[in-house]
Amino acid sequence: MSKWLLRGLVFAALMVIVRLLQGALINTWETKAGLISVVLVVLYAIAVFVWGHIDGRADARANPDPDRRSDLAMTWLLAGLFAGVVSGAVAWFIGVFYKNLYVEGLLNELTTFAAFTALLVFLFAIIGVALGRWLVDRKTPNTPRRRDGDDDRADTDVFAAVRDDRDVQDYDRHHEDAETERHTSPVAVAEHDDDTEKTRRDN
Repeated sequence: MSKWLLRGLVFAALMVIVRLLQGALINTWETKAGLISVVLVVLYAIAVFVWGHIDGRADARANPDPDRRSDLAMTWLLAGLFAGVVSGAVAWFIGVFYKNLYVEGLLNELTTFAAFTALLVFLFAIIGVALGRWLVDRKTPNTPRRRDGDDDRADTDVFAAVRDDRDVQDYDRHHEDAETERHTSPVAVAEHDDDTEKTRRDN
């Protein structure tokens, strides 16, 4: 099971439980409806934050290099969307038989309420992820960042081989130019003339 699906299922079920508790508690204490709703939403957000915090710490410990870490933002976005749509549909279905559950029409449950749940899950999960990574990073010595595959693909990197060949060719060309310049310089020509004259005298 993928990460986002697991988190989406858990928080979809948790949201359904929250709404069932909301209906039961509000029916018991009708004058505290606002307070009850706020407290339940806060508890739900805390649960999301804690799981996001755990994800952030685990990811930072497994991948000290920030460039190699998992895309937890996309994971939690998908989880939030899934939790919102599924919890809205399930709550509406339960509300058909259980009249104490406060639900709206199916369209509103799959749009407005689903968007609220998705935003709630995504926002608090990302805050938890960021805090978890920061707490690990501040205790970890700074390590130089590497580009992906610098070591693993050193032997199979075609571009690296081309760069190496180009460097060798540039070096050979520079060396040949230096040799040519040395042989054609005025000093080299003068030395060559002296050697020729000396050879003629000896003969």
